[in-house]
Amino acid sequence: MAEITAALVKDLRERSGVGMMDCKKALVETNGDIDAAIDWLRAKGLSKAAKKADRVAAEGVVAVATREDGEGEVAAAIEFNAETDFVARNDLFQTAAKQFAALALHHDGVEAISGATLESGRTVQDEVTQLIATIGENMQLRRAARLAVSQGVVSSYVHNAVSPGVGRIGVLVALEGEGDKAALRELGRKIAMHVAATAPLSLNTDDLDPAAIEKERSVLTEKAKEEGRPEAMIAKIVEGQINKFQKDVVLTKQPFVMDPDVTIEQLVVNSAKELGSSNLKLAGFVRLALGEGVEKVESPDFAAEVASMTGGN
Repeated sequence: MAEITAALVKDLRERSGVGMMDCKKALVETNGDIDAAIDWLRAKGLSKAAKKADRVAAEGVVAVATREDGEGEVAAAIEFNAETDFVARNDLFQTAAKQFAALALHHDGVEAISGATLESGRTVQDEVTQLIATIGENMQLRRAARLAVSQGVVSSYVHNAVSPGVGRIGVLVALEGEGDKAALRELGRKIAMHVAATAPLSLNTDDLDPAAIEKERSVLTEKAKEEGRPEAMIAKIVEGQINKFQKDVVLTKQPFVMDPDVTIEQLVVNSAKELGSSNLKLAGFVRLALGEGVEKVESPDFAAEVASMTGGN
């Protein structure tokens, strides 16, 4: 039996929005597996904020960069982490993030970017090391992504921007095909704003991870049983909920946040007609949100407070 610590209970409470006693019970039932505990709470109908499960705290910035490439465009987004928000607002830190994003236009992946050379002559990894020595906090170039089209545009949007191209959420949207570039870029930016708000998991239904569907099916089935639904009806009920789940998380099927009467798929079709483009398509998207999957160091004082409220476990 895994030890159910105060820090673990606190983490689950923050991620699920459920009371501490229910969180502790969920962790006991799942042998301390926090992801399984979140699913257990959802199945029991206890989770007040299941979507908060991915909102893990970490500091730093997301930076984006774009450039034209012949008739097409390429854009990149990177996540650069630090220990505190104070450092994330530092000009040196933000300038470095912009430089790393610019290099990501030409290099795929963190490893390649880390070995790339800046105008200063230092590699990105050396620059990070120098910043750590100068500012005094640990830092990490954590993630990088790139999108390119041979014809069309790659639009970008930064949410909660702290400076141009730098913020807490960075989104890239690739639109492939013919059409006025300014109009395409504006369309792409609107879709990017939508992506920032809705956090879709995939572009199309076929791209959705089967494991994500099966996980959702398992949770919904267990929840239906807990609610006392007739056994013969559970499969049909769950299938309807799975269809809704897919519409919620697949970008092309989502209602457009600026006009919920049309889906993103319909928005692109309608825009293609308006622009006189016979081959316009939504080719891809990237969404980097600061701190996804990064655990923040627990506060000893708060953990002690939780421990006292949970009997010291």
